[in-house]
Amino acid sequence: MSDPPRKETDVARRIRAHGLARGRCPVEIAQDIHEQCGPLFGTSRVKAHRLAHGVALSDIVAQVRALYEIDGKPPPRLGETLLSAYESGYKRPGPEYLHYLCAVYRVEPDVLGFRSPCICGRGHAVRVSAAPVPQPRAPERPHVREPDAPLVGAIITRAEERPWVTVNDQRGLDRADGPLSIDVGEEDIVLRRTLLQLLAGAGVALDGQFLGAVDNLRRKMDDTLVGATVSPTMLDQWEETTYGYGQQYQATPSLRMLCDVLLDFSEVRRMCDKRQPVELQERLCRIAAQLSGLSGLIMINLGDHRLARSFFRTARTAADETGDRQLRAWVTVRESLVPMYYGDPREALHLARKAQDLAGRTPGVAAAMAPAVEARALGMLAMRGRGDAAPSARRALVRGRSVFDQLSKADTSDLVFGFTDRQMAFYEGDTFTNLGDHKHGDEVLSHALTLYAPTDRVDLTLVRLDRAMCKLHAGHPDAALSAGQEAILDLPPDHRSDILVHRARQIGAAVSARHGDIPRLKEFNEALAGPWVTSPTAEQPGPPSEQV
Repeated sequence: MSDPPRKETDVARRIRAHGLARGRCPVEIAQDIHEQCGPLFGTSRVKAHRLAHGVALSDIVAQVRALYEIDGKPPPRLGETLLSAYESGYKRPGPEYLHYLCAVYRVEPDVLGFRSPCICGRGHAVRVSAAPVPQPRAPERPHVREPDAPLVGAIITRAEERPWVTVNDQRGLDRADGPLSIDVGEEDIVLRRTLLQLLAGAGVALDGQFLGAVDNLRRKMDDTLVGATVSPTMLDQWEETTYGYGQQYQATPSLRMLCDVLLDFSEVRRMCDKRQPVELQERLCRIAAQLSGLSGLIMINLGDHRLARSFFRTARTAADETGDRQLRAWVTVRESLVPMYYGDPREALHLARKAQDLAGRTPGVAAAMAPAVEARALGMLAMRGRGDAAPSARRALVRGRSVFDQLSKADTSDLVFGFTDRQMAFYEGDTFTNLGDHKHGDEVLSHALTLYAPTDRVDLTLVRLDRAMCKLHAGHPDAALSAGQEAILDLPPDHRSDILVHRARQIGAAVSARHGDIPRLKEFNEALAGPWVTSPTAEQPGPPSEQV
């Protein structure tokens, strides 16, 4: 007897031969290949279907291209390398490629191992009753050769005979109206559609469908973190992409940035779906924590503090998987910005001090940023009348500056994952302003303005609004309102996010509390009454006594 086959293709070829001899259909043969080759070689379901048909990668690529040509579409970029990545589990096909793979194999997405529903909204599976049943060979006629099962290419028939529709029929990628239930994988469709509308310059409203997709995606990451193999090269690319977002964060409109980040977040979630080797799993969880934390920062800008907290909670879960205290400290200090802008400064103070405990005595981003956040929170408490807050705030600034001076150049060059000199100057100036030292505060804030690039729109505008508050403290309410209004209106419309308008309105509330309804205030409020990039769940500013 010959030795059993040792290669995946040899085993699959033997299973296919036996299956054809018994009259089994390609779907049944693919199931047999997956069950027998999966434990031995890690054969995926989608690869099992190709092996069941006995064709090469190039054959499947050619058939997908033929289907594109029949539909009158430009040739796809699908190649053997990308298809191999799908079969190996390194990548997952997008909605359109998944549709065409289902059309080629005449099966549903779940049969290929993908849980997302097909975007065409129709079934691809061939009815069993319609499939020809191979007849067994008669023993008295052994010389008659039984025809082999048809190749996958046999499904390319006339357009009117095909049981599937093109991508743009009924439930295409560009369908923007009508209810769409958020199911597994459909978050990508919602996010991609929103991104396409933004790229086309169309107005986009943050409705319940979009926010439902965002939160559902975050929940899936929570599920997979507590649930296979990715290559180190792929992780290198994801880490570069993640840090690239740190450079784009302030220059890109918040909603556009959110779509980009969450689409990558979705890909990382799929890679987390199965446990990886320890060294790869740790890197994957680090990327997940950073992307989730960045999503939380963007939700702060959009004014949805509930979703921001949820993303930071997911980031903490992912950071805990890495065992990296510095990463956990970074997540915590970034989370402290939620109550800093939309909640109680006492909670921001608590989170900032918790971040310092996590960071320990090792100089790092969180170790420098946390005392600066603590100083800002104490400054807000001092403005509300807490007597011991002012000296504590100044001491916190000294501690923060001491650690900041020890940071490496890499740590001080990233606005998201680092802590820059312009951010440190901004935090110092904000603290002095809240402490009532408007002269010193305006001087530091003026210096901060020279450090920011024109594209650092969020922090740059917050600095200008803080300088407007300095003018109010100096007794010039009209100048404060003019400076605040100018800071907002100088922004392009798609950069006027909720956090900036919210802060500007706080200036108006402070002017009203100190000087009453002066004439300039009406013009200021009317200028800030336009539509902004905001979340429908964002809360309105509280009474003047509660303003930060």
